[in-house]
Amino acid sequence: MRDFSTITACGECCTECPKKKDGRCPGCIEADGRVPEWAQSGRCRVHACTREHHVQFCGLCAEFPCEKLPSLISWNPGIIEHMAALRDEYRAHESHSQKGEAQ
Repeated sequence: MRDFSTITACGECCTECPKKKDGRCPGCIEADGRVPEWAQSGRCRVHACTREHHVQFCGLCAEFPCEKLPSLISWNPGIIEHMAALRDEYRAHESHSQKGEAQ
């Protein structure tokens, strides 16, 4: 099963990223969206948006899919499908976890 604690706002997992592994980037979760990639703007806009909406990643937002998502995550042309799949996997994981706790 996927470790959802490592999923970033944009639906990525930085744990295997070469930039994080060699110390060039602390990772979005650890740096609260303030990473070298976004140094000019101060903070990743995707990360900031998910924090404003109190969700871990876009797929969990009540406004998903919002009209700004494709432009915010322009590097992934299939972002809506990716986030929907991630959301469904997350919900299945949560449902399974809750059933296990109830027993």
